[in-house]
Amino acid sequence: MRILVVEDEHRIAQAVREGLQQESYAVDVVYDGEDGLNAALNDEYDLIILDVMLPGKDGYSVCQAIRETGNHVPILMMTAKDQSRDVVKGLDGGADDYIAKPFAFEVLLARVRALLRRPHESLGEVLAAQDLTMNTVTKEVHRDGKPIALSSKEYALLEYLLRNKGKVLSKNNIMTHVWDFDADILPNNVEVFVAYLRAKVDKPFAGPDLIQTVRGFGYKAAGS
Repeated sequence: MRILVVEDEHRIAQAVREGLQQESYAVDVVYDGEDGLNAALNDEYDLIILDVMLPGKDGYSVCQAIRETGNHVPILMMTAKDQSRDVVKGLDGGADDYIAKPFAFEVLLARVRALLRRPHESLGEVLAAQDLTMNTVTKEVHRDGKPIALSSKEYALLEYLLRNKGKVLSKNNIMTHVWDFDADILPNNVEVFVAYLRAKVDKPFAGPDLIQTVRGFGYKAAGS
């Protein structure tokens, strides 16, 4: 899942980026409102973490401009302001949630997970396909009751497939949501990581393949 962080304090931005990357998220960071708005409108993100006090264009204006385009990406406002009127202004402007600085990273992470679940509320914290389960809190993956050890990128790829179970995802879809903007990634690299993932979640097991190729279109996680 790909997250955009818009935060002008470099120390905070990098701390959030590193923490989220350790949780297998792809993360892009920009440091002012104009760049944040441009990134949000020109790239696909699964979540935006948006500071309020930004140079160029404040977070409220960025959030409102994003919503005016019909973009419904989840937005988490992040700011030192925690008074009720500021919370109300952010939420009324289109934000989905609000966290005040300073905050514990565990709280931020929990809110990120909650917002990422919202379009898929029926999925909850555990994603599943046939006899495979993924716990998005503990990061544990099992198939047929057996644990599967995945690299960070393999986990991110599997999570994206499971969150879109039954949907055909092109290589470009996968590149956009699993790798960040700075990643040196090509469509052929997607094939390589799909092969890595299949070697761990399909080949060792007797059941049907969970990761399916739709020739000429892309890949999908088997339904049910």
